[in-house]
Amino acid sequence: MPISITAPMTREQARALKAGDSCLLSGTIYTARDAAHKRLCALVEEGKPLPIDLKDSVIYFVGPTPAKPGQVIGSAGPTTSYRMDAYSPTLIALGQTGMIGKGKRGEEVVEAMKIHGAVYFGAIGGCGALLGRCVKKSEIVAYEDLGAEAIRRLEVEDFPVTVVIDSRGNNLYETGRAGYLESVK
Repeated sequence: MPISITAPMTREQARALKAGDSCLLSGTIYTARDAAHKRLCALVEEGKPLPIDLKDSVIYFVGPTPAKPGQVIGSAGPTTSYRMDAYSPTLIALGQTGMIGKGKRGEEVVEAMKIHGAVYFGAIGGCGALLGRCVKKSEIVAYEDLGAEAIRRLEVEDFPVTVVIDSRGNNLYETGRAGYLESVK
């Protein structure tokens, strides 16, 4: 049975999740890819205010396609997460509690997650059109010049994700593989 969670998501809520948990995420999340992450971290380095509040935030690594008539958003499948690895520890330290993407994460990101209490959710690549149906509202809030990579505020309902790496560093990509290899011996 999937766990229903709401964003914004507190550090305590993030710490309660375990690698392998299937979740249905509802509430407010943000989109940002590498170009937006680079700009956010540049603002942090300059001591300038950010265009979004990172406290308890969940950021989806996605560059959605344009919405067709009658749609809120186009296809919204996850992008490869390692491209945000240089920036994620900074944003986690500033209050971000969740990330949604696909693929492995670097050790520095996992350490930041363990120190601050954050989780990495996986969304299924190739299902962008179906994931887009979970988006009920979409609004560009920063960096409109980046086009598909602009930061958007999304209202989502029952957005399906799986906890890939939890706040203790447990990693489904490792434990799932090990479990499978043990089962076929």
